[in-house]
Amino acid sequence: MTVEAQSDSSAHPQRSICIENLSKEYVKGKPVLNNISFTVQGQSSVAIIGPSGTGKSTLIRCVNKLIPPSSGNVYISGENITHLTGRNLRMARRKIGMVFQEFNLVERLSVMENVLCGRLGYVPSWRAWLRKYPQKDIDNAFSLLDSIGLLEFARQRADSLSGGQRQRVGIARAIMQEPHVLLADEPTSSLDPKTSVEIMELLVSLSREHNIPLLINIHDVELAKRFTARVIGLSMGGIIYDGPPSELTNDHLKKIYGGENWLQ
Repeated sequence: MTVEAQSDSSAHPQRSICIENLSKEYVKGKPVLNNISFTVQGQSSVAIIGPSGTGKSTLIRCVNKLIPPSSGNVYISGENITHLTGRNLRMARRKIGMVFQEFNLVERLSVMENVLCGRLGYVPSWRAWLRKYPQKDIDNAFSLLDSIGLLEFARQRADSLSGGQRQRVGIARAIMQEPHVLLADEPTSSLDPKTSVEIMELLVSLSREHNIPLLINIHDVELAKRFTARVIGLSMGGIIYDGPPSELTNDHLKKIYGGENWLQ
């Protein structure tokens, strides 16, 4: 799947995630993340790899402020969201599209209704309650479903879909937000190898098409190397590697994951 990036930069302001000296402690004196800094911008795709318990999911949750960092700052397209609360935080979260490991769909709703949930932050609550979305949103949702190959499923309930189809719906819902950044937390962990490849292709192509920086937390190192332009390796809460997949060596992976047996 190849989607050419849009060339009119004026149509899309520079979008970015900037992590600045980010640390997180659940227990005082035992940081899960320790002074993390990096930036993702434009249509860049970045994979976060590392062993379980090293802080990958914590990092994603700090970026969308599902949990607050202990120190440091998170900027979304230049806006510091670290200390936002209430309405200001809700407005900032409209800029953050999120793709979940377990899809997080409303199973009893149709595929179309789940995709339109991406517009909940933009419509009055009465419209959302009555499911009366503006026609422009409905048209955009149909177009998006067509582009990801699920148009014929628009009126089916979400719980009738396969895992790969559900994840496509989750991705479409995130894109419907018109986000400034796209986060994905283990988007392929519950999928078979073929479907995992398809989902990674879709995430990266939509990121390029819509000029959205993409940050993926992923266990599968080979998928990360195959599809993303940059890999960040975490271990013990710190960055061990930050660079192109082509320069990620077995020595780096040993430092990230520890030991050698897993490389056999």
